[in-house]
Amino acid sequence: MLGKLLNTTGFTLSPLGDSAVVVTFGNEIKYDIHKKIKIFMELLEHEPFVGFVECVPAYTNLTVFYDPLVVFNEQKHNEAGISPYEVVCSNIKKKLQQIETNKKMTHRTVSIPVCYGGEYGPDLEYVARYNHLTTDEVIRIHASGEYLVYMIGFAPGFPFLGGLSEKIATPRRSSPRTTIPAGAVGIAGMQTGVYPISTPGGWQLIGQTPQTLFLPNENPPSLLQAGDIVKFYPISYEEYKEMKEERR
Repeated sequence: MLGKLLNTTGFTLSPLGDSAVVVTFGNEIKYDIHKKIKIFMELLEHEPFVGFVECVPAYTNLTVFYDPLVVFNEQKHNEAGISPYEVVCSNIKKKLQQIETNKKMTHRTVSIPVCYGGEYGPDLEYVARYNHLTTDEVIRIHASGEYLVYMIGFAPGFPFLGGLSEKIATPRRSSPRTTIPAGAVGIAGMQTGVYPISTPGGWQLIGQTPQTLFLPNENPPSLLQAGDIVKFYPISYEEYKEMKEERR
């Protein structure tokens, strides 16, 4: 059966093409859901089923990629007429029963310097006006938070960070910019993030970091990973220039 499957423990399985299954754990951006996704991802990576390739986390789901030919060849000796998708779903459901929801999570903390406002944060004043705050208050609130990396996506190394204070939450721009520089720090609704490469985008830009987030020659190429905690700290214009020069 290739339709969406729902079991009684609160997750759904649905196909994504002919070589991936999306395991959905909910429909909200919540730490509990992130924790289940993270635990399940680690379980699959440490105890992969035959044909497993990789899995990719998102806010509410985990996409599990598999090699359908490997799964088919493994299964044809055991039971005919079962599709690779059904075999993988069966394996995933068995693995899901092994999730230890009371497992304690550990998080790596990464501190990122930010030069707020001015030419590096052209939307800082708008964010302040929208929330009836001063720009200094926006900076203080943004730099005092701890942000969980829920997922990496949109662009290579782009972290989607949850945990932004409602006090500075601001909608996306009505008209996206065609070019945003690498290192730009933005806000979109209740999210904040950092553009690791130059790209178009519609987030409100409040600052810029000299920190490089995408390192294509490194393994892994992304500085941040799902499950990391990010802390921002303010730096001056001069400190930004100095740090940027050191990284050349």
